[in-house]
Amino acid sequence: MEAAKPLINAFKTKSKQATLLWLEGFREACCLHRVFILCHRSRKLLIRTGQCFLLNGFIFLGSIIILNSVIVPALHWILPDRCPEFCSQELCSFGGILKFYSFLRLGLIQLFYVTWFYPLYVFSIILSNIWYNDIAKYGFAAMGRSGPTTLDPVRQNEALALQIGAGTERPTGLGGVMIGIGEQVYSLLLLSCFFLEVYVTGFIPYAGKALNFLLLSWMYAYYCFEYKWNFSEVRLDKRLDFFESNWAFFAGFGSPCVLPVLFFSPLVSYGFMAILFPLFVLTATGSEAEQVISSQRTKWEVAGFGRLPIFNAADTLS
Repeated sequence: MEAAKPLINAFKTKSKQATLLWLEGFREACCLHRVFILCHRSRKLLIRTGQCFLLNGFIFLGSIIILNSVIVPALHWILPDRCPEFCSQELCSFGGILKFYSFLRLGLIQLFYVTWFYPLYVFSIILSNIWYNDIAKYGFAAMGRSGPTTLDPVRQNEALALQIGAGTERPTGLGGVMIGIGEQVYSLLLLSCFFLEVYVTGFIPYAGKALNFLLLSWMYAYYCFEYKWNFSEVRLDKRLDFFESNWAFFAGFGSPCVLPVLFFSPLVSYGFMAILFPLFVLTATGSEAEQVISSQRTKWEVAGFGRLPIFNAADTLS
């Protein structure tokens, strides 16, 4: 028992450090006042953000509300699943009519999904991704940042303190372009494999829901910061090292965006996440995550926890 005490104390220390970093990430994500500041600085940013709200909030979520509160009750009234009191009992005694009503009602609802919801869903994904890039670009410009920066890991007392600073830039000319294209292609492949990993964990019994939420939090946090790192020309290996070395912070940052998954159906949760995502892209753009993490780590008297290979499985698949 005495021999296990150092391990227990070390576990408690690491858990406390991870919890504090998670809370810092969650707090950084909730700094939504940055969105108003950046939108006030850039009219283009305000318009793009408003368009995202209009498409994903007013049109997409509004369509779901109309379906559930107007169309479905109207179909139940026109095509009831039980015999109304004013209807002929002889007609109702023939059970086939109620089955036909049920079949027709479900068919009309599915027709609504096929002809409106699913095309709107695909259209929303394509257009929103184009707008997200514009939102990140306008937000980055509104921050007044320019020029490439590099994430440099600096280990002091075995604790990783990462900061944005001058570093080795990409080669200029064709070589730099090819490196940039290669990193984008590999990043897309890596995140696609990671998304597959997230999807599969949802089928794990008992722990699957919690694990799925954690992986989704990491995925959305990475997406939020990736725009900023792209415009800062941060190398892919530096991004992954920074992200995996501070996994607790990014788990906290991605949590608010993924919360709708716990409470709503997939379509509704997508609508809410599509509204929230550009807001967190802007909070990530305005965030000084490197300084926040570094200041938190300097308070620790012992070495921080190490790098967690979040993308290891996806990297192997890639």
